[in-house]
Amino acid sequence: MATLQSLADLNRANTGADDSANEAPVHVQKLDAQGRAYATGKRKDAVARVWIKPGNGTVTINKRPVETYFARPVLRMILRQPLEIAGRVDQYDITVTVAGGGLSGQAGAVRHGLSKALTYYEPELRAPLKREGFLTRDARVVERKKYGRKKARRSFQFSKR
Repeated sequence: MATLQSLADLNRANTGADDSANEAPVHVQKLDAQGRAYATGKRKDAVARVWIKPGNGTVTINKRPVETYFARPVLRMILRQPLEIAGRVDQYDITVTVAGGGLSGQAGAVRHGLSKALTYYEPELRAPLKREGFLTRDARVVERKKYGRKKARRSFQFSKR
């Protein structure tokens, strides 16, 4: 091993080293035996299992149409966001099983799972979806209740008597 005399020598030694550590990871298509992409999405206490396959844009959530399950238009808009960013609104049939939490958390979980499934089916969509923040799991959850308190932080009402 040569003795390094200056920072320039150190820099030369590092650039000649392992170039594979500097390369970005290569993302490949991940499909199951039926040709579907599967991903799990989470938000608050909700967990969504999402399968996508090429089709005409049918969305089924817990064996019900999306209009029935998510009656509020805002929740359906949250679901469509990854597809609109990717420009694939009516190109995939989406099957979802979602459990836990409330409707808002479930919609966020489906969006997270759908974004991940899209990147598994088409790895080149990873950059635009990541830029919008759809691939990041929102880690905010409800704080637990503490003993001696009414809620997580709220104290009981003080009374002098």
